[in-house]
Amino acid sequence: MSIAQQITTETKGRAAPVQVLKTKAETALAEAFAQAERSLPGGDWLRQLRRAAIGAFGAEGLPHRRVEEWKFTDLRAFMREAFPLATDAVLPKPAAIEELVRDALAGADLAKAFAVFVDGRGAGEAGLSAISEVDGAFLARLADHPPPWLEAEISEVGGHVGDSTLALNTALFTDGAVIDIANGREIDTPIALIFGDAGSESRTVATRNVVRVGKGAKIVLVESHLVPNAPRQVNTLTQLVIGDGAEVVHVKLVASREGSIHLGRTVARLGANASYRPFEMVVGNGVVRNDLAVTFRGQHSSFDLGGAKLVSGHGHADTTLVVDHAVPHCTSRELVKCVLADRGRGVFQGKVIVRPDAQKTDGKQMAQALMLSQDAEFDSKPELEIYADDVICGHGSTSAEIDPELIFYLRSRGIPLAEAQAMLVESFIGEAIDKAEPEEVQDALRALARGWLAREAQSAGK
Repeated sequence: MSIAQQITTETKGRAAPVQVLKTKAETALAEAFAQAERSLPGGDWLRQLRRAAIGAFGAEGLPHRRVEEWKFTDLRAFMREAFPLATDAVLPKPAAIEELVRDALAGADLAKAFAVFVDGRGAGEAGLSAISEVDGAFLARLADHPPPWLEAEISEVGGHVGDSTLALNTALFTDGAVIDIANGREIDTPIALIFGDAGSESRTVATRNVVRVGKGAKIVLVESHLVPNAPRQVNTLTQLVIGDGAEVVHVKLVASREGSIHLGRTVARLGANASYRPFEMVVGNGVVRNDLAVTFRGQHSSFDLGGAKLVSGHGHADTTLVVDHAVPHCTSRELVKCVLADRGRGVFQGKVIVRPDAQKTDGKQMAQALMLSQDAEFDSKPELEIYADDVICGHGSTSAEIDPELIFYLRSRGIPLAEAQAMLVESFIGEAIDKAEPEEVQDALRALARGWLAREAQSAGK
């Protein structure tokens, strides 16, 4: 049974109560917070932040198609009901943790430095104590008495109430990774954050990661969300503070399944002469939305995004980003490729903001879709907001089917139809995968894409 919230509006100069009906999912999420509040990690500072956040969520509710940034991903329609909050996950044994690490990105060695989370709870770690300046990688252990910088970072992002999904993350997150890289450190092994699940019942999971990279440091961060055993509603946020002259490669992989919803957000702030090179890959047939908010706070920095989406069934994959050029002499690049089968839907929304003082900005973005079915759909909405006059900015978007002449050319040389199609699709997304680093990770992503293509070809042949 839904509940109503009273808000005040002006009607003929007098306040009048208006009944705003809450959906079943919105009500369930508010009740889940009330039941779990005492068990959620954090001291008084975080409890106050959580209460403010759930209040903001209650006022705004789940975003829907009338909210401009969510017009293509109507979360209120997708989330008819909310799953129970995961609070009693059974943590896996060491052998099972090793298996999760192997499965996180098959073919890449992620065992040297990792943290594993199962249904939002820290389950195991290795190697991070030698890398991070923070004693312990799990946020839940630090939440009662965090270092001042960590409290400031969580409070700054958590205090933002313009997006109800972000507020919901602040209210409900149970754990996450905290990594602090000292100035000048160059980590020669990927740092892996691996998220899995346990049990066969549907659950809601919320996690928060905070990564601070010191001046001149270099890291590769791999964030892998494994395909869940049972439907999951995931809300995860990764905060990145990138110091002057630092270089960060950030690979995010989301393996989705039907009935699941993954809401992922990355918030990155770049100092001067910094480099941030993220790559995101989505594979499966669930609902996935990846948000990126990137702000240049120092001059002569660069942001270079690559993305590959392999969507089938009734899958829905949305990349929405805002790149804020707040200072001069910075460069941004975005290249996102979608391969859409069956009734799959891909969405790209990219907004580049160039502030009045951000002269000499260089920004370009491109989104492309390859349609393997007449029932597939691609929605692209590139945006430029330019308030400076000495800039180079541009954007583009294309969508097409596989060129039948190319298929004919390959088949005339004895290549079977399914193999010919797979070759062309792999070539199409290869340009985006080329942006992934290092080579070991790139090869593993290519193998993952080939596996998806082989399964699609087998399914189409039945």
